[in-house]
Amino acid sequence: MEKVLYGNPEIVELNEKELELALNEIIQGIEKIDLDAAKGMQARLDGKIKPVRSLGVLEDIAVQLAGVQRTANPEIKGKALLLMAGDHHVVEEGVSAAPQEVTAQLYYSYLSGGGGINVLTNHAGAKLICTNIGIACPLNPPELMANHIKSGADNIAKGPAMTREEALKALLTGAKRASETIESGVNILATGEVGIGNTTPSAALISVITGCSVEEATGSGTGLKNDALIRKHEIIKKAIKINNPDPNDAIDILAKVGGLEIAAIVGAILGAAKQGVPTILDGIISSAAALVAAKLNPLVIDYLITSHSSEEKGELVALKHMGLEPRLFMNMRLGEGTGAALMFPMVEAALKVADEMATFNTAGVTTGDF
Repeated sequence: MEKVLYGNPEIVELNEKELELALNEIIQGIEKIDLDAAKGMQARLDGKIKPVRSLGVLEDIAVQLAGVQRTANPEIKGKALLLMAGDHHVVEEGVSAAPQEVTAQLYYSYLSGGGGINVLTNHAGAKLICTNIGIACPLNPPELMANHIKSGADNIAKGPAMTREEALKALLTGAKRASETIESGVNILATGEVGIGNTTPSAALISVITGCSVEEATGSGTGLKNDALIRKHEIIKKAIKINNPDPNDAIDILAKVGGLEIAAIVGAILGAAKQGVPTILDGIISSAAALVAAKLNPLVIDYLITSHSSEEKGELVALKHMGLEPRLFMNMRLGEGTGAALMFPMVEAALKVADEMATFNTAGVTTGDF
């Protein structure tokens, strides 16, 4: 009875071998983007009444979408931001200025429409889909536990965040949420999260996967300063040393020093790519998840649309490792997917340029070498 209430039975009742097979099916189903379609879009853009490539990032996005959708005439049919929630018992070590109960409190605020992410997804005309993967306390009504895997990731300063099986279940739950959303008519996703303390495991993931120092990957999170930030560095180093994740095994890294909502974002990114749908990244949490997804299948990188440059410096390390860079510079560090939500209008603008801007031929504008 508990399995039906806590966690999707289609996933939680699978054993580890079955979970691995399900993940491999997703990973192997991701295809290369269509470069011919991308070239077709660039040709369309080059014919517009403007100097070649003069719209910069907007053109890059339009070309990328063409490749992802495998047509020189891509379109956005529906937008959604998937917000994954999970707690982290590493907060016991003083790595966050906010207490753990804030995760559940914020989650309820999103459900009632009062969060920053509600404002920005509403502004963008996008759905906000919230999923409780690992909030520490039970939520009411019980339906809010329908995708719950575990009551918070364990304290990574003392041992693994979760078992490999739990990591796989969280990942596949994220993939399932993405698949359900896409089947509802959405063809562009964005990532969001809530989880007090989650910049700590994100920094650990980034350090392990990229090889950068903990200091390079770690920011202040909810506002740590001075000695508290140094303490955070020490806890992350301790977590990596104690857990000794296998740098060649993405799931081992995720299970040992990651988090439940991070795993769900990994799954959502992979699941969307398998179905030919791009994902807009937010800040450090989703960038850390993207690193894990890209380690499982590098083809996923071409399905990622970056958004803002987070105040958490580890995000830039993660993006650079994947050959990506941010597009918006807003001095934001709220999380929730707020930076990603701001990219929805930018993506739509990119396609409007391709679809609505006049060409040299139709406008009677003289062409030249410009």
